[in-house]
Amino acid sequence: MTDSDDRDDRDFIALDGVEKVFDVRKKTGFLRRERRRVRAVDGLSFRVGRGEMVGYIGPNGAGKSTTIKMLTGILTPSGGRLRVAGIDPARERTRLARRIGVVFGQRTTLWWDLPLIDSYRLMHRMYRVPDARFAANLDRCVELLDLGALLDVPVRQLSLGQRMRGDIAAALLHDPEVLYLDEPTIGLDVVSKAKVRGFLRDLNAETGTTVLLTTHDLTDIEQLCKRVMVIDHGRLMYDGPLTGLHEAGRAERTLVVDLERELPPLDVESARVIRTDGPRQWLAFPAERSAAPLVAAIAERYPLVDLSVREPDIEAVIARMYEDRAVSWEPGRGGAA
Repeated sequence: MTDSDDRDDRDFIALDGVEKVFDVRKKTGFLRRERRRVRAVDGLSFRVGRGEMVGYIGPNGAGKSTTIKMLTGILTPSGGRLRVAGIDPARERTRLARRIGVVFGQRTTLWWDLPLIDSYRLMHRMYRVPDARFAANLDRCVELLDLGALLDVPVRQLSLGQRMRGDIAAALLHDPEVLYLDEPTIGLDVVSKAKVRGFLRDLNAETGTTVLLTTHDLTDIEQLCKRVMVIDHGRLMYDGPLTGLHEAGRAERTLVVDLERELPPLDVESARVIRTDGPRQWLAFPAERSAAPLVAAIAERYPLVDLSVREPDIEAVIARMYEDRAVSWEPGRGGAA
């Protein structure tokens, strides 16, 4: 591989100072409207290498979907430079479409009134996928995403979880080099989530597909991504491993413990009881730590019936990051101005 090829792989997705500003008109009185500018993405810069699987997270309205739409060519940046596989999405959207796959959790790319299989056949022709390759990709997706019984069902009759699996398959029929996933496990039960995560892990490992994943489910990120980026108010707040994010935001997981009988608050190391309700207790512990030692300690000392682990809320993590940043900037504390 040449130095140029290596650089292209490292900068497979590249954003430099990208901005997106919307003009919004708001009614302020009879026949009067106020015009204001909303900066949805504000000087965003990052790189994603070929074959990486990266989590792209943030609260609602942070600019995640706007970024994805610019990466696909649906929206044109107001400023900055953006390239995907060396292509400017806004200028060469059709050319780029053959190299990317997109799944938007709340919108479908499938034909609403057609059976699922007919949507796939239409995509076969639209993307001009060779017959043998289409058949192989379809068979693999149908098997691993458990779609066999749904192929003859009209899309409008599918549940949200079924449609999500159908959309993921549709996005992969033409062998995209990049896959953008927006809430891919929304509406899925626990078993279906596990199947989708396993499918995406195998896809990335076997084909080297680059994946940018936006989600509010931190378990998706934890099980799929080695790297996570946090965006808020259109700016990149964090770029690194998930453990580092938990530490930066002082994130906590919650262990929900069901006991055989009501007891005083449990006394275990590295955790604190934050709530009790009869035989059920909620314990908070640092998100970067494994739950296994805590579970073992409780099981050894207390009459345990059941338990579950709840992941930290991403909005709470980001709020704590803001709190810490504000404190570090206070005069007299030695923080950056």
